[in-house]
Amino acid sequence: MTPPRAALPAPRGDSRPRIRRRAMRVLLVDGADRLLLFKDSDPGILPLPTFWITPGGGVDPGESDLQAAVREIAEETGLVVAEGDLLGPLAERVVVHGYSDVVTTQDEQFWFVRCEGFEVSTAGHTEDELATMTAHHWWTRAELEETAEDIWPRDLLRVWDQVGPGDSHTGPPLELGDVEESTVAVALSSR
Repeated sequence: MTPPRAALPAPRGDSRPRIRRRAMRVLLVDGADRLLLFKDSDPGILPLPTFWITPGGGVDPGESDLQAAVREIAEETGLVVAEGDLLGPLAERVVVHGYSDVVTTQDEQFWFVRCEGFEVSTAGHTEDELATMTAHHWWTRAELEETAEDIWPRDLLRVWDQVGPGDSHTGPPLELGDVEESTVAVALSSR
């Protein structure tokens, strides 16, 4: 993957609201070894910055990590899977996402699901997701290696590499550390 675009500098006296949450991200890979990503955007900036993300999102109160991953897959793609279909966690990280209107810090885990190809349904998307997620695409590894598009996580191929032959994974999750992926940078003093 090519280097990411630079984020806009953090606003002086950065007063964007801060959110902290736990989140599950899922690598959905079909039988043709293509990975599903959504094209997301930050509509508070023009020209509109875009980036590609895996399905997933926040863990709701009272929900387990696996329950959240299963729910997020169904809501964002229309695919219904069972908790036992999830392989992982493949990787973990703490990521700061600075957007034009908010700074979100997420304690993330990445999971893997092998599925048959299917028609993606966005019927379960929230109003915000409908406004910001502009497309989806099933990516081959070669496409990901060659694209100039911004992909989050930026080390997605390292995460995917945690899946072994026969869709296996052993050992602890890959530790990706603390990273920032932003459209509007976060001032170091405000993290």
